[in-house]
This record gives sequence, C-alpha cells and structure tokens, in this order.
Amino acid sequence: MTILAMDQGTTSSRALVFSDDLQVQASAQQEFEQHFPRSGWVEHDPDDIWTTSAATARGAIEKAGNPRIDAIGITNQRETVLIWDRRTGQPIHRAIVWQDRRTADICRRLQDEGNEDAVRTVTGLLLDPYFSATKIAWILDQVEGTRARAEAGELAFGTVDSFLIWKLTGGQSHVTDATNAARTLLYDIRKGDWSEDMCRLFGVPRAMLPEVRDCAAEFGVTRADLFGREIPILGVAGDQQAATVGQACFDPGMMKSTYGTGCFALLNTGDQAVTSENRLLTTIAYQLDGRPVYALEGSIFIAGAVVQWLRDGLKLIREASETQALSERADDSQQIIMVPAFTGLGAPHWNPQARGAIFGLTRNTGPAEFARAALESVGFQTRDLWQAMRADWTEAGDAVLRVDGGMTASEPAMQFLADILGAPVDRPVNTETTAQGAAWLAGFRAGLCPGPHEYAKAWRLDRRFEPQMDETLRQQRYSAWQRAVKAVVSV
Repeated sequence: MTILAMDQGTTSSRALVFSDDLQVQASAQQEFEQHFPRSGWVEHDPDDIWTTSAATARGAIEKAGNPRIDAIGITNQRETVLIWDRRTGQPIHRAIVWQDRRTADICRRLQDEGNEDAVRTVTGLLLDPYFSATKIAWILDQVEGTRARAEAGELAFGTVDSFLIWKLTGGQSHVTDATNAARTLLYDIRKGDWSEDMCRLFGVPRAMLPEVRDCAAEFGVTRADLFGREIPILGVAGDQQAATVGQACFDPGMMKSTYGTGCFALLNTGDQAVTSENRLLTTIAYQLDGRPVYALEGSIFIAGAVVQWLRDGLKLIREASETQALSERADDSQQIIMVPAFTGLGAPHWNPQARGAIFGLTRNTGPAEFARAALESVGFQTRDLWQAMRADWTEAGDAVLRVDGGMTASEPAMQFLADILGAPVDRPVNTETTAQGAAWLAGFRAGLCPGPHEYAKAWRLDRRFEPQMDETLRQQRYSAWQRAVKAVVSV
C-alpha cells in the first residue's frame, strides 16, 4: 500500500512516495523559473507548474520501483492565482504568485473605502495583495475580454491545487479544499461557503470558483495515461496547513512554524475562530468530516528566500548548505541587522511598500556577517509572530514551537530561534512534514492510515533547542530589530 504526495511549491515541485506507515520510499524534485516582469511582481508559467509536477510524480514512482499507488495527496503554494479556459484547459495569463504586490493600490483603495472590517469578519484575512481575490480581479480587468467570459462561465479560477487536479483528471474535477479556499478573500470561514458579498466586493464572478471540499475527500481520479491507471486523489491542503497536519498539531494550543521560501506559523485554536488584535490571520487549519479546526496564522514573506538571495543575488555562496559554516565564522562584535523586506513585510506589520535594508555595517563586515544576519532575520521575524499570537490567544500559554522546512537543518538558525524566543524549539525526525501531511490526509481517507490521535503518537523528536541567551541580551537584540523594522516601515 503506497501513497503519492505531490508538493507543488514556490520555487520547485516535489513528489514523494510514502508507505502506508508514512515512511518515505522515494522522492524527486525539480526547480522551475521565477518571472519578475516588474519590481514587486512575481509570476510562474503554468506549464512549468504542471510539467514539473507531473515529471516529479513519475520520477518518484520510478525511484520507488513502480509500486501500485493507492491514493494521491496534494499540497501546494497557497494564494497563487491561475485562470484557464474550461474548454481547452489553456491558462489565459501566467500564474500570479502569492508574493506578488501589484495589487497594493487596489487593496489601499478598498481600505480607504472602509471595507477591511467586513473582510476580516467574513474571511479572517486582511486586505493585502498577498491573497488571491485582487489578483483574480487584476487579470480579469487587464486581459481583454476575460471578464465577460468569466461571467459567462467559460473561465475557471483555481489556486495551484485546483489547477493540478484539473490537469490530473483531464478537466473532470474543478475542486479545492477548505484550507485553500480560506486564503482567497472570497470564502466565509464560519459559514463554510463562498461569500456572495466578497465576490461582489472584489468583482469576482461566482461562476469561476471551484467546489470546496474537506481536506480528506474525493477530489477525482487521475487520467489513466499519466501513471498507467486511474488513481484517486483523496487529500488536499495548502502547504502550511499540510505541515500543521504533518506536525500532528491536532490539539488547541499546539504551534508549528515552517521555514521554506517564506515562514508561516500556525497556532491551533480548535473550534474557536479567534479574531486577532495584532493583525494576524484567522484561518482554517484543516477540515475533516465537515468540521473546520481554526488557527491563528502569521506569515513571513522572506525566510529561505533570503538564503537564495545570498546565493543568486550576491553570489556569496554556491549552495544554501554553505550558509551554516559561513555564519559560524562571523565576528561576534558586529551586530548586523538584516530586514529582508524584498516584497514588503508580512505579519504583523502588513506593509507592502516596505523594502529590505541592512543596518550596522562596518569596514569589516563581510560574507560571514551577511550570512549570520540572514539566518537571524528569520528568528527575529518569528518572534514578531510569537508575541502577537500569545497576545491574541492567552490560552496558548508557554507553547513549544515545532519547526520544519529546509532551514531547520541549520543548527545556528534553530539555536538563535530558541534564544530570541526564550522558548524551546522542537525539530522532528521527519522534517518532510508538508508532504507527510498531504500523504496522511489521502491515506486517512483511503483507510490506509490511522486517525489523528493515533497518528500523533508516531511523531518523533530529533532535537530540542533550548534557549541559552541571557535575557538582557535577548531584549537588547530584539529591540535593535524593532528599531530596524521601524526605520524600514517609515521610509
């Protein structure tokens, strides 16, 4: 019994084959091109999304020895927008990525018109270019003739999961799950349906939208020609929610943070949709049997991407893995602060106009100091989220943070994270939690995997990072970060 997890991310597509006890049997990964047509704009070619997803799925299956795949789970970069022709399946525009800031002016106008409170009440989200709705409207307004076609039902909108399911099923299924729907600014997270009011506000025709299902549900079956036989798609969740499931954060008060291109922390608040007073998001952590479990979420736009910038932009390293050794050679007397606001600042600041800056440079500042400042920037940003969550939901108490994602391999980064939080940080044995969450959802629906609480018993700790920094130094360092952020926001 095997499960295929398709993990379509911002910079690469991956696929992993899991046994029914959720052990990885094989994996494959391909990066694809990022397109930056203008400052603050980020796009993907839909063909790249599809071809790399299909190729890695086949590659992982072949590496695993071509086992019979019993179910497929999908997890994906969230908020990214695709619109395609229902008849031909052809996209009408490049995918507009979640990082894209082109609709900042639209969001500002809607804020000025007094719409944000209504938007937060219905969707749990803020008026920010990060989310899908204004991206959809932008395409409909900029690509000639598309709005009329959308209203006539000729066009389909989808986040990446919907697009992949459409392609996998040969256009037979236009569906999504509750976690992805909850990131569009169009979904009523309490009523569990698309909101007519939000569709009207953002100018998005209801006819474009997919059907919303649980995270563990029947999403369709693949075309037989793709993998040699039809395979049911039984699990779907946005990447951060899939990681929450993969980390077994099923109980209220549990918290996880995933460090990929960005950083995303979710705090399980159970059946309470907690309204944030600190500009965090109220979202759906997962939904099973028609019952949503809610979370507070903080989103950091740039985490692992700052290491990519050291590699691709500054050419200071050749491989991301070099950052750890380089940072360990940094001069301790230099307290460099890097604010990586390359595409604005996410939670709790939500400032799309902010741009990156580095503070504290001296003549002796070099690659090692840049590397350490880059890694520390992720810890500082996580503390921003940590404090906001604890203020919004006091029931969180003294939570332990469970971490996953590529950056967790960096011992200095994780130790600094524990130091700046003043709290333990737990890294699991299996850091492939996003894909594992998608695999568990599909396996659970197929009857191959145990229920949530039995699954949670299998979670295993690799290392706990305990805080070692003196409290006075911790507050000094964090105060320096806050001053740096204030300077960037006020520019």
